[in-house]
Amino acid sequence: MNAFQNAQRGALASIPMIIGGIPFGLLFGSLAAANGLSIWFAIAMSSIVFAGSAQFVALGLIAVDAPLWVIILTTFVVNLRHILYAADLLRFVKHLPIRLRLFMGFGLIDETYAAVRPMYDMGSANKSNGHQVYIGSFLSFYFMWNVTTIVGALAGEFIPGISEWGLEFAMVATFIGIVTPYLRNVPYWGAFVVAIVASIALKDMPNHLGLIVATLLAVLAGYFLDHMTINSAQKGVANDDC
Repeated sequence: MNAFQNAQRGALASIPMIIGGIPFGLLFGSLAAANGLSIWFAIAMSSIVFAGSAQFVALGLIAVDAPLWVIILTTFVVNLRHILYAADLLRFVKHLPIRLRLFMGFGLIDETYAAVRPMYDMGSANKSNGHQVYIGSFLSFYFMWNVTTIVGALAGEFIPGISEWGLEFAMVATFIGIVTPYLRNVPYWGAFVVAIVASIALKDMPNHLGLIVATLLAVLAGYFLDHMTINSAQKGVANDDC
């Protein structure tokens, strides 16, 4: 297959999550308009930031006049999970030129990772063509996200109350679809449960700081449970050897 065909495969693999992301993009654009931000501000965020959950968090903080440091810190913590995605994909892309990897890093979102990563395991993507599949997925999401942001921002100006249509459910449904396949062992379940409990318990913290604390607690829970699981397995092997 040539580069274009590989990119097509990435785009086709992404279609189910692209469909789920359309209401998400429309909602972001409409909320930006509803909060008095210009359409150009919404377009700039989607084209330069290109991180749905971080954009929603930043938009909410901007709406309540949160300090700049809170906005930066919160969006940084929300996007920390991308470091894990990048670390996992490194073995497949470390041979590529740094400019290409930087470009791919910009496009590393939950949906592209979820769509492309299994293709490496199944053998339909490899070190020689996987980046082409990845870029096809990334560009298809990028196009959808920016178009729906524009449409949502325009609709937010001309259709009163569009931000109250419940479109935010698309975000929840998309992340459920991404997270669910990974809930196969204790560390993942531990992080999942801690994130839910902590986010609910800390929801009243000012400037949405509860989100940061809940994220950090969930990461720590997953890390310690994973560490305990590894130690337990090693002790079991040692006992068997004895």
